[in-house]
Amino acid sequence: MAFKGSFSVTQWDEDTLSERSEGIKVSHASIKQVYSGEMSGESNVEFLMSYQSQMSAKFTGFETFVGVVNGMRGTVTFQHAGKFENGVASSEFISIEGSATGELTGKNLRGNYKSGESGKADYAIEIDNA
Repeated sequence: MAFKGSFSVTQWDEDTLSERSEGIKVSHASIKQVYSGEMSGESNVEFLMSYQSQMSAKFTGFETFVGVVNGMRGTVTFQHAGKFENGVASSEFISIEGSATGELTGKNLRGNYKSGESGKADYAIEIDNA
């Protein structure tokens, strides 16, 4: 069963690590987000991004979430595999084994998101017992 909601980006700091012609570059972004819905709380995200153009990128990274998922309070770290195409960011993410605390301890979480307008994104997340 998927739990759904949205999150908003509240801070985005991005630094270019290397750059070549035609917008090809590698960058690092530190991001803060606020979740609402069946997953509510805050997170800090660290992404490494590889831009193939100004409108196309692949990214990977880690997100540390603090809050409540389906009524269970705790923290968890997610690993992301995402892309940015034509103004839309999307990612598949999974919890890092052993990273969950509190009532989320022993749970395996996985989900995805797709960005919308105004810095918001819709997510879906599933929880399995370990």
